[in-house]
Amino acid sequence: MSDNILSAVLTFGLLAAGTAAMGSEMVNFRHRAPAPEANVVVLPAVTVIGHRVAPTDVVMLPAVTVTGHRDAVAVAFEPRSVEAPHAE
Repeated sequence: MSDNILSAVLTFGLLAAGTAAMGSEMVNFRHRAPAPEANVVVLPAVTVIGHRVAPTDVVMLPAVTVTGHRDAVAVAFEPRSVEAPHAE
């Protein structure tokens, strides 16, 4: 019971603190510093001379050879009842 009360108090505290933080940010007005003059760099034009290879429709994978086999397991999963067995 006490852990539920502690959890509720912590949750309410976080909610109140978050509300106070958001409210103070909404009310607070900050003056921005003037933006410094930025130097503009102009690069020369680029000409692309490469070409993309067209994709192929068929992908060839290497052949796979199976060299051995495993015997199949008779029962891979046996369901169990959650209820206790009934004694008659």
